[in-house]
Amino acid sequence: MKRICRRMAWALAVGLLAPLATPAAEDLLLADFEGQDYGAWQVVGDAFGLGPAPGTLPRQMEVSGYLGRGLVNSFHQGDKSTGTLTSAAFKIERRYLNFLIGGGGWAGQTCMNLLVDGQIARTATGANTKPGGSEELTPTSWDVGDLLGKTARLQIVDRATGGWGHINVDHIVLSDQPAPAPRLAMRERELVIAARYLHFPVKSGERKGKKQRVSLLLDQVVAREFETELSDTPDWYAHLDVSAWRGQKAVIRADQLAADSKALDLVAQAETLWAADQIYREPLRPQLHFSPRRGWNNDPNGMVYAEGEYHLYFQHNPYGWHWGNMHWGHAVSRDLVHWEELPIALYPLQFGDWAFSGSAVVDRENTSGWRRGPHELIVAAYTSTGRGECLVYSHDRGRTFQEFAGNPVIKHDGRDPRLLWHPPTRQWVMAVYDEFQKGRHIAFYTAPDLKTWTWQSRISGFYECPDLFELPCGERRLWVLTAASSEYMVGRFDGKAFTPETPKLKGHLGRGFYAAQTFAHEPKGRVVQMGWLQAPTPGMPFNQAMSLPLELTLRQTPDGPRLAWQPVEELKALRVATHRGEAAANCRGELLEVRVEFAAGDFEMVLRGAAIAYDAAKQELVVNGHRAPAPPLAGRQRLAVFVDRTALEVFASDGLTYVPLPFIPKPEEQSLTVKAGATRVHRLEAHQLRPIWQAPSASIP
Repeated sequence: MKRICRRMAWALAVGLLAPLATPAAEDLLLADFEGQDYGAWQVVGDAFGLGPAPGTLPRQMEVSGYLGRGLVNSFHQGDKSTGTLTSAAFKIERRYLNFLIGGGGWAGQTCMNLLVDGQIARTATGANTKPGGSEELTPTSWDVGDLLGKTARLQIVDRATGGWGHINVDHIVLSDQPAPAPRLAMRERELVIAARYLHFPVKSGERKGKKQRVSLLLDQVVAREFETELSDTPDWYAHLDVSAWRGQKAVIRADQLAADSKALDLVAQAETLWAADQIYREPLRPQLHFSPRRGWNNDPNGMVYAEGEYHLYFQHNPYGWHWGNMHWGHAVSRDLVHWEELPIALYPLQFGDWAFSGSAVVDRENTSGWRRGPHELIVAAYTSTGRGECLVYSHDRGRTFQEFAGNPVIKHDGRDPRLLWHPPTRQWVMAVYDEFQKGRHIAFYTAPDLKTWTWQSRISGFYECPDLFELPCGERRLWVLTAASSEYMVGRFDGKAFTPETPKLKGHLGRGFYAAQTFAHEPKGRVVQMGWLQAPTPGMPFNQAMSLPLELTLRQTPDGPRLAWQPVEELKALRVATHRGEAAANCRGELLEVRVEFAAGDFEMVLRGAAIAYDAAKQELVVNGHRAPAPPLAGRQRLAVFVDRTALEVFASDGLTYVPLPFIPKPEEQSLTVKAGATRVHRLEAHQLRPIWQAPSASIP
């Protein structure tokens, strides 16, 4: 069916222009790659697998533009694999050889060659050589009229092992007509920057559109470049701050737009954000959890306290609903409760060299020598995906950063540097995820000045986004090493190596909590953590959120020292009404905090449709069917529950059990019901909460 449709499309494309022409001969199909194997094609190497790929392969961007179920895709085992795929001999019997091709654009390395008499007579590659790009296959034609009657072979080649080191091919036919030209091409629009923001029309979410690479050029030099789903019928508008170039002539370029697309015409200039009066009022906007005004967030980064402000930087795609285009977003709070989003703090230096996760500290003793002016010196470390571990520093309270001229300070197979000051040895420490010899480790480096780093040790068994902090536990002070999953070890740290005293232990016991980080220099001496709350917001112009701020403590248990999580005390400021006992059991509200203490028996409550129960026989907490161990303490169980528009966070066993879960309650379901049976309830409180957001304003910075 797919070759009939394609043949009809190609015939119509030409036939409509020349209705009196002699009908074209039927296309001759050479390969459509719909079988379980490659048939008569000869496979060499490991790049092409044992047969056609069923579309996208593991760890590959989405492949599109092929026909039917299968295609040639040399991404087997990733870009490192190589090989060739060579056809049987065939006779050239039509003027054109048409095919679909995509992938890497490396001449002679990721290509399809037409071999005649053993020599390359024609060759074609994919379109991509730089980070980003698209896995879409596009129609391509060779005019082989001068080779009619000759015997030939096709050879698909993958000799590349770096980025875009693969090739995609499908639907090869001999035809009297060339393949239709691709509908997509580079489009440009010129303008004079006259306002603070450019607003780009975006299609995303469940109706994810086609990505284009969009560039903003000033004097023919790229100032900003990113991928987004430009659309003639947008779901929302992403904003780009161009205030630094006000009054200058600029060009907006999109690399793959249809000829009739109006998307560039819809790019608008404004002094305010799109739909600013609706920000923080959207139906699925979290009201207790931080989320960005627009676009995607994931890992918290650079969490530091300085000059009266908690800084929350975060992995951010400002231009789309999905992951990509990694920048550092930025928000600040004076109380850990109310957050103000500020302009983007770190832009990638160029497309593909993304600003991945990292951390921040205050260099109070100016060991780096970078301090200038009246403000504390904030230094951040982040992973530049094109360079390595890099340092930046700020003289203006963390609003903007300057690059260290000596970047990168560390080059290795890894990412996500965590900085901390180690007082006993009076040196800086960097704990960083490291893939030495293809393993998963946390490596430790030290520096006296934040500039010159020396490797000291590594420990295995952790993946991504490390954190390292010290906590009291009884009469001792112990160190906790953790990473993205929130699994952790407790032990000793001498400034160079971590020595565990426990096995690796479970951290959170829920779902959708990842890459948590703690605030450096917390003013009350606490260890306060926030994590990426993987709570989707379908249909909204933003996606994901951050967890509540959590105070961490170490508890001595019969099994040894264990971490406990509790919501910070500052959240009590959100309480607007408190109900106790019978009144609490009949409380209604959208934003609720419920606290209950009961004898260690069975207990159930339903909060805004979420079923929360305690199974005394199994000593388990059950949240919407999700079970987690939660032993009673001194014969009692204590629960704390926070419910928001997109998530639940439940704390049991005085914080030894922490269960975050994505959850979207129905707007009309705002009740609390309690069923204790024979279990004695010692305390039941329900607090109605106010949102963390201030009234929206068109002048949001």
